[in-house]
Formats: sequence, structure tokens, C-alpha cells
Amino acid sequence: MSAFLSLASSPSSDQPAKGSTITPDVTSGHLTHLTHDQQAALSSFKDILAKARLYSPPSDPDRPRPSHDEPTLLRFLRARRFDPHKASKQFADAEAWRAKHNVEALYATFPVDEFETSRRFYPRWTGRRDKNGLPLYVYRIGSLTTPLQKELNAVPPERRYQRIIALYELMTCFTLRLCSHLPRRVEPTPISSVTTIIDFADVSLPLLWSLRSHLQEASTLATANYPETLSTIVVVNTPSFFPTVWGWIKPWFDEGTRRKVHVLGKDSGPALRTFIDPRDLPKPYGGELEWSFEDEPALDDAIREVIGEMPKGPVVFEDGQVVRPSRPADAPHENGEVA
Repeated sequence: MSAFLSLASSPSSDQPAKGSTITPDVTSGHLTHLTHDQQAALSSFKDILAKARLYSPPSDPDRPRPSHDEPTLLRFLRARRFDPHKASKQFADAEAWRAKHNVEALYATFPVDEFETSRRFYPRWTGRRDKNGLPLYVYRIGSLTTPLQKELNAVPPERRYQRIIALYELMTCFTLRLCSHLPRRVEPTPISSVTTIIDFADVSLPLLWSLRSHLQEASTLATANYPETLSTIVVVNTPSFFPTVWGWIKPWFDEGTRRKVHVLGKDSGPALRTFIDPRDLPKPYGGELEWSFEDEPALDDAIREVIGEMPKGPVVFEDGQVVRPSRPADAPHENGEVA
């Protein structure tokens, strides 16, 4: 496999195409960059959802804010190519899923210790952002060693699923909102997706096979219920058997997500540095940042000025502050603000 590969833009192509630079499009279909037709689709989408009582506009006297912000609504529209009716179907399904799993209560009451433990099995935020201001995540699959796999497999499937939900809620309710609050190249467009490095270093085919259900579960959940939260996906340190692996995992992603995947060889640094500043790129990937997958987020100076240290457990970023999520009425009261 050549040093720099990226998936061909043609939806029907299964073959990677060569390329040495990565130039993510992080504005098309986003706020402040909508075409006339896209703006009309957003208005129609809101009307459809409001009639179905799935969305409450800010003009509703019982709700000073909209029930869902526009970056969230646009994620569903982009996932369905700005077809309001198809987007409303996915949105309704996602809302039904949230009600079934009682997502708000689950997140608000998730134990802090278990929450922090769960981070070890899934993509982790580095605490840094790419040049466009999107949070940079890393998933080093080779770190899921046999002891960690045994620990993961010991968790009941339902609880494992709930852990994935909690971590996605952290990403959408805290990390993306925080990064939208910070100065960024695409300002004033909000940040509504993440950049992810998937590291295949030290990964064997048996390891991947043993993790297939774990990986598919998270991918399927995200595609259906957290659409368009993945921006650029860069796969690094790809082994010789990666084409076989890609054949497994490609069906887990929709067509739009597959076009965002760039598959690189061992020397990924030059391509990554085209859209990630070296000071924000971990050293294993050709940058200057002292950070590994097992580490806590290494927050940059701008983030530290806003939140200080990375908070533990489930939190949200709201009105410029880190707060605990609203708890159900029957749960013990907790002061919203995090010290």
C-alpha cells in the first residue's frame, strides 16, 4: 500500500486513490454557508418537525430557546442531502431511540468513575483542535490489549451500549459546544463534527476480528443517531491486510462518511500537517504534542482559559460554562456548576 492513500470520491469506487494533502470541507451545508435552497430546506425541516411536535421553536412561550439548535438540525439535513422529509424520518427515529434509552437521564446520572473508565475503549479527545477548530480525536486500536478486551467483554451488552451513548453525549453536549465557543478559522460557523485519527499500529487480524462487534456497535449507533459528527477520518499505520479489513467495515458507514475517510501508510505526518498544526498533532503521527492514547486531554491554552482543567464525568458546555447535565426530578439534586 502506498504511503498516501485516500478513498476515491466516487461513491461506487472501492479502490483507494493516491493523494498527499487533505483539505477538509467543513463549511458546505453549515450555518453561514447555506445556499438559498439549503436555507429553504432548513425552514421546511423545522416546520415538519414542529407539526410533528418534535421541535419547538424559540418563539414558543413555554420555551425561551429552541428545543434543538440549528447545528444539530443541520447534521440531520446533511446526512440526507438536504431532503427535509428524509431528514425528518431519521430525526424522528433518533428521537424515538433517545426516548427508548432515556438518554438525558442516562447521561445525567452516569457514575463518574465508570464514565472515566469507559473512555479507554473508544476514540479519545486529545484536548487539541485541527486548523479549522474541530476537536481532534485519536483511536489507537492496538491499545485494546487482551486484558482490556476481557474487561470490556465482562460488561453486560446493554451497559456497554449505554457507555457508548454517554460518550457520544459528552462529544455533542460538551466538546463540540466548547469548540464552537472558541476562536476558530471558520468563525462564526459552529463546530458540529470532529476530526479522527484511527491508528492501526500493532494491530493483528485476530485482534480486529475479536473487536468487530465492539467496533460495529459504536459505528451503527453513531450513524443512525449522531449523524454527521464525523468530519475527516484518517486511518494511519495501515497493515498489509487493511484492504480485507476495509471490506468488513465499509458497510458500517453511510456513503457520505465513506467519502471522508483517508487511508495513509506509515509516514502519515506530511498529510496530517496539512490540516493539523504540528503543535496540536501528537508525536506518534508526525507532530510535536507529547500525548498518547492512554493520556488525559492535553488542553490547549485557549481551552484552559475557558474551563481550566478537563472536568470528570458527564458534563455539558452551556452559556460559556461547564455545568452538570440536568438530572431527573426523582434523582438527587446536584448544583449545576462545576467548580
